[in-house]
Amino acid sequence: MERKDEAEEAKSKVSVIETWLRKHRLLYVGATRHPFIHSIRDGSVDVSSFKRWLEQDYIFVRAFVPFVATVLLKAWKESFDATDMDVILSGMASLNDEFAWFNKEASKWGVSLTNVAPQKANLDYCRFLESLMSSEVEYTVAITAFWAIETVYQDSFAHCLEDGSNTPEELRDTCQRWGNDGFGQYCHALQSIAEHHLEKASDDVRKRTEAAVLDVLEYEVAFWNMSQGDT
Repeated sequence: MERKDEAEEAKSKVSVIETWLRKHRLLYVGATRHPFIHSIRDGSVDVSSFKRWLEQDYIFVRAFVPFVATVLLKAWKESFDATDMDVILSGMASLNDEFAWFNKEASKWGVSLTNVAPQKANLDYCRFLESLMSSEVEYTVAITAFWAIETVYQDSFAHCLEDGSNTPEELRDTCQRWGNDGFGQYCHALQSIAEHHLEKASDDVRKRTEAAVLDVLEYEVAFWNMSQGDT
């Protein structure tokens, strides 16, 4: 009976990340249900906005790769679970395909990815990524920020694939890229890793991790704004 009670208690316990998502619900919704995403979902997206997003996201992913590499290094040094590296490596492997995808999409839309000037929102986001690469940033902070970045895209683009959406056929490949179930499972795996480490983290590390998640959400909103032409 005691073991059953403990199991029920563990099942009903709200995780650290879920607590944060509830606490900062408006900001999370702002990042994952942004007007840019809604415009894709309802079919009203401006082609110039999509092309701007494509150019700028390509620049961001080029900065994202070394960030993920440092998360992998931190996992090797700091994680108490060797399987963390397997999950992170699976994500790194897909990034190579992502560059091929960007080049294919650029050709499809008549966009040149060479000599694209990063806009301020993109530069700010990339600088934030670089700050997380510091050896002084704990693995718990970095892996949770990593989860947040991936999850915003997964949740956003999955919304464009739901029943009732009017996503243009020519944009469905983009939405499938991040909105598919496989990527969703990958994000859940990252969340499980982050939760595992947050459970054992000190209050100070948890506070820094929460701040990093909030930063991610704010940078994502700014990125979507930029895609629509806001400065």
